Amino acid sequence: MDVTTAGFETDVVERSHERPVVVDFWAAWCGPCRVLTPVLEEAIGARDGEIVLAKVDVDAEPELAERFGVRGIPAVKAFRRGQVVREFVGAQPRVAVDAFLDSLTQPSEAARLLDELRREGVRPEVVEAVDTEDWERAFELLLAELGDGDRDRRDEVRRLMVALFEELGQEHPLSARYRRRLATALY
Repeated sequence: MDVTTAGFETDVVERSHERPVVVDFWAAWCGPCRVLTPVLEEAIGARDGEIVLAKVDVDAEPELAERFGVRGIPAVKAFRRGQVVREFVGAQPRVAVDAFLDSLTQPSEAARLLDELRREGVRPEVVEAVDTEDWERAFELLLAELGDGDRDRRDEVRRLMVALFEELGQEHPLSARYRRRLATALY
């Protein structure tokens, strides 16, 4: 679907709470865009509705390109929970596009680590906080563990927090704030 500035919040941001939305920033004059778009369309079409493709013409919607820091095209940004969680710039071969899309539909590192915590019955408050999307509480609980832990435990907490930052989106304000706090606590 073609997306405009007026429809972006509904078509991309809100929809990304239901399933991943991949936004292709392109322009009619861009040769690499003409190469990448059919690859994206075919690869996303093969995923039976698991991922939504949205297209933004940067010439028609320059404010969206600026808002998302598009400096070169084609630029592809994947949204989940209203945030950019993955991205790439430039035409890519089908195998790279498939890997990018698979990373959006397969269980993330955070999901794998949380499943492990559930199975082992470890950190139930952190798991509950993430399950209810109380990210701030989850990060606070994990940071509190850093002072008490040995090296292995500190590394486990770091791995989980980094995975949660990725899950939430690297640009999310909570990810940015707690990434700084994690670095300060570790170093």
